[in-house]
Amino acid sequence: MGWMKNIFAKFWLFLEMIKFEHSIFALPFAYLGLFFAEKKVPSLFLFFWITIAMVSFRTLAMALNRLLDRKIDAENPRTSGRALPQKKIRTSFVWLAALVSLLIFEVSAYKLGSLCFWLSPVPVALAWIYPLTKRFTWASHFVLGLVLGIAPYGAWIAVTGQFAWAPAFLTAGVICWVAGFDMIYALQDVDFDRRRGLYSVPAKFGEVRTLQLTRGLHALAVLCWAAAGFLNGAGRVYGLGLILVVYFLIREHQLIRSFGIAKMNEAFFVMNAVVSLALFLAVVLDVVL
Repeated sequence: MGWMKNIFAKFWLFLEMIKFEHSIFALPFAYLGLFFAEKKVPSLFLFFWITIAMVSFRTLAMALNRLLDRKIDAENPRTSGRALPQKKIRTSFVWLAALVSLLIFEVSAYKLGSLCFWLSPVPVALAWIYPLTKRFTWASHFVLGLVLGIAPYGAWIAVTGQFAWAPAFLTAGVICWVAGFDMIYALQDVDFDRRRGLYSVPAKFGEVRTLQLTRGLHALAVLCWAAAGFLNGAGRVYGLGLILVVYFLIREHQLIRSFGIAKMNEAFFVMNAVVSLALFLAVVLDVVL
């Protein structure tokens, strides 16, 4: 029984390392694309396999991020306590978890249709590329946005097997939203990034210009989501959901402007989780009611 206990301990340590609970940021947008395409309560089959695809892909992406950044994480005081730099978990175990996640993702993509399966290398490639981008471009925030932003489009394709403008605007909105909050999160590492020669918007442009840019990106995200709703024939409930999203985004920026990184947990984790859930619930209620 000792070996089983050890495996479970490593498994839970792995989930903590990849912040598995932060799937709450990404899953609602995959479901959003699903409900956008169906315009009704989706089948259990689609709901199940889209969930499996999203969770397995995020696990793969986060595992790769931790693996490819483990040396940088060891040097950064904010991240040096993570499992890999502290050698609490072996790199071989994380590589194995990444491989298993990749296989599960590919199976789920196959189940969701031929177009999803043939397009599946695109997000996998982005998951490999993103951790490396901070080494040569401050546009890395937008690459992260794209990694998460393809979720609603992927769900749309799983339902319709077609490309369209409505999910494209959903994706554009997610890219702007994620890039904006990732820039806010990067404010914590400005000094380290400059010393280490890493690229980020805060390290290049400073805090004031970064916050100005993030406000613009979040305003653009809302406009993209509004355009997506208009193109998809969304109703008043969706519009009310967007108003809530605007409120929570304003609250996020007020917290950072007033308290700086001291309120990062509330501004980053709480507000962004609420934004994704509010928009998803607005779409669900708009479809159901």
